[in-house]
Amino acid sequence: MSRLRSRRRLALAVPVVLSLTASLGFLPAAASAAPFAESTAQTADAPNLSYVVNTKVDRHTIASVKKAVAAAGGTVVITYDKIGVIVVHSANPDFGAQIRKVRGVQSAGATRTSPLTPAGTTDEGAAQLLTKEQAEKVEQASAADAASEPLEADQWDLRAIGADKAAQINPGSRKVTVAVIDTGVDDTHPDIAPNFSASQSANCDGGVPNTAEGAWRPYTAEDYHGTHVAGEIAAARNGIGVAGVAPGVKVAAINVTDPSNGLFYPESVVCAFVFAADHGVEITNNSYYVDPWLYNCVDDPDQRAIVDAVNRASLYAQHKGTLNLASAGNSNDDLDSDALVDDSSPDDSTPVTRTVDPHECFDVPTMLPGVVTVSATGVNNLKSYYSSYGDGVIDIAAPGGDRLYQIPDTPSKNGRILSTMPNNSYGFLQGTSMASPHAAGVAALLKSTHPWATPAQLQALMKAQADNPGCPASYDQDGDGTQDATCVGGKRVNGFYGFGIVNALRAVK
Repeated sequence: MSRLRSRRRLALAVPVVLSLTASLGFLPAAASAAPFAESTAQTADAPNLSYVVNTKVDRHTIASVKKAVAAAGGTVVITYDKIGVIVVHSANPDFGAQIRKVRGVQSAGATRTSPLTPAGTTDEGAAQLLTKEQAEKVEQASAADAASEPLEADQWDLRAIGADKAAQINPGSRKVTVAVIDTGVDDTHPDIAPNFSASQSANCDGGVPNTAEGAWRPYTAEDYHGTHVAGEIAAARNGIGVAGVAPGVKVAAINVTDPSNGLFYPESVVCAFVFAADHGVEITNNSYYVDPWLYNCVDDPDQRAIVDAVNRASLYAQHKGTLNLASAGNSNDDLDSDALVDDSSPDDSTPVTRTVDPHECFDVPTMLPGVVTVSATGVNNLKSYYSSYGDGVIDIAAPGGDRLYQIPDTPSKNGRILSTMPNNSYGFLQGTSMASPHAAGVAALLKSTHPWATPAQLQALMKAQADNPGCPASYDQDGDGTQDATCVGGKRVNGFYGFGIVNALRAVK
């Protein structure tokens, strides 16, 4: 099952990232992380597992470790030499333990718990597609506003953050690109095609970037998640369908899903961050968590290596000027709590129920240093019933939809988010998966307005311009007399909204 934020599960916290950085010895990236692909022929060998081997960043050490990899029965798939990450396949059950003893290896571990399998397809579940009859009703309502897109009357989310008004001032710059690291994007969709950047798109499954024409597209129409996200960010104002938060910027697609099971493995995400940075992407959106572990606990050598590898790639992207945003998760969990139950990991074999401390076991990439964590709100600017939260964890909030308790007065009266779907269609989804791209769109508008702003400055601007509703007096959503979540903090910063709900209109002024 795909680990997408619109579907289930949660994110973790950001407060401990500095101590995390120190304990793992994360390395700042150097000037270029251009990878050298060496072998991709063994991905279908059933006995193999995939590993990340993280080394010191110098050519002598990397060369020495690669010899040790071969001696231990491993085959190098690709080497990201400037961040010291080597992706390896090996059928040796003791490979991890052996390679961790090698001089220069700082961490190493398996990125999955089941063998590599031949490619296949997977069903991610159904979305609510907009029917022809519904579309006609929405188009009639939208026609009342000459500046509106045909389906914009159903887009309460744009109005909630002032994106409709912002588009009249500055729809965003063509010099800014947001990369959707996800299930792929249908760039043939008429609302996405005008803003799509093929030269900044790829398929990173397995850790090696594939830039062949169309490689970035979803494997099937059921892999619609990335296409929906892309439309939320940058659907063009072209008189067709919907509009994105930043309809003037470019959008790219980096498909990181395994075609056999739809999972987001660490080596693919490492590839995506490095590829985005090396291809001039200013912003990435990450509406998922890295499989197979919902939480990666650093006292486990495999999970520690996953955190280390993805963090190196994320930091490299940041150092090259890329701002990374990620969704907070959909379990209505307090991510600043002392203990959470994880009964879904590992999700590529047999899950084992475990209790984890989210201050010591990390969601990746959501809680990595510098990554903006986004919670979800509904039309009433209240935390969505499913959105995870946590004081000191959430950075900002954005519309993600709420189909139960926050119903908009729109033609379809649907509290979820309407956006693009594969095969030239449109549909409703909800989740923090939908909140993060709204924030990414606002970040793109800020980058358009302030082209020299660094990732840290963009994050600071988003927080300074956000509107914070403050903690609600009561959060008894179902009316049973019990609080469904507890908001901690004040009017300026709190666990439900972080610094507040993003504001697109302020971003362009």
